[in-house]
Amino acid sequence: METIIRSKTARVTLSLLTAVIGGFLFEWLQIPVPWLLGPMIATLIGSSAWKGSYVWPTPIRNASMITIGYTMGLAMTGEALREIGRQLPYMLIMTALLLLYCACIAYAVSKLSKSDFKTALMSSIPGGLSQVLILAEETKGVNITVVTVTQVMRVMMIVVCMPLIVYSPLLGYAETTGYETAVAETSAAATAEAASWGGLFPNVLLFASVCTVFALAGQKIKLPTAFLLGPIIGSSIMQFLGIRGPVLPDAIMNGAQLSIGVYVGLMLKPAQLPNKLRTLTLAAASGMVLIAGAVGFSLLLSRLEPVSFATGLLSLAPGGMDQMGAIAHAIDADLSMVTGYQLFRIFFILFVVPPLWRVLFKTKPSKAVRAGTGK
Repeated sequence: METIIRSKTARVTLSLLTAVIGGFLFEWLQIPVPWLLGPMIATLIGSSAWKGSYVWPTPIRNASMITIGYTMGLAMTGEALREIGRQLPYMLIMTALLLLYCACIAYAVSKLSKSDFKTALMSSIPGGLSQVLILAEETKGVNITVVTVTQVMRVMMIVVCMPLIVYSPLLGYAETTGYETAVAETSAAATAEAASWGGLFPNVLLFASVCTVFALAGQKIKLPTAFLLGPIIGSSIMQFLGIRGPVLPDAIMNGAQLSIGVYVGLMLKPAQLPNKLRTLTLAAASGMVLIAGAVGFSLLLSRLEPVSFATGLLSLAPGGMDQMGAIAHAIDADLSMVTGYQLFRIFFILFVVPPLWRVLFKTKPSKAVRAGTGK
């Protein structure tokens, strides 16, 4: 279909309205990460129906990455750092084993689907959804559509399967208050802490400046996903110096996820999804194999460390730190250990995987990384 809207402002407005509708719809349907997936799917549908009518400015996407990076930096609390320090050897071993296991899954998928190994490997990386999608978007030679479909299916399966496993009668947690109650309590606590917009000032201005400077500096030195890693480093340093950063209101975080969802949605090309039925089947199968592997590694961890199987499983579950934390809270698992392991894996993937990727595949940073534009 030919372009029906020529004004850039009108196209950005249309993209925003479509994304907001998608976000509210997914939230109403209680779909995980609704303000990322809803705008992504809605924008994909809209841009496919009205080609050329949707656009999303790169600076808005970069600002959203800075926001998410800042929030991730705030998670580096003293308690989390102490847990990471105490468990560091086991965290390194378990993370390395999990990534090696994912590489084996990716190799099998690439052979069965007759696709390139790089795309299969990026699809199998067990990081946070938004972080992995950003990393994939800035990695040359990766089919972003395949990565997105596989990662979204992984997250959905993790969110559905982990509560079923943890609350199964075999683990003795069937009589607890339930996952929904845990999520509600955790969300209520987070909302109470983040509800005060007045509490943002003046520290939010200081942190915004620091995070922006670190993002631009990261771009200058060609840091992978600079607009994400730079703010993580900057906000973490500020906290180490004893300056507390304010928790952002849900509206700001939802807006940041919406922005990234729109950006990724406009990059998705359904026509580039090879052998759709086979790709979807392999994505679902690889997700189940990954969950089985997490169960196996958690059993190993519970043998190496004096922790319960449930704590080990939630610590090693490949994705959904907030959901895993909610379940850990509900069953009185070791919350600091779960948070520490989840944070360590995400940061390990963000900081270690990109340079390792370049060594393995002998690639240079993509033009998006060098220019810092995402295009």
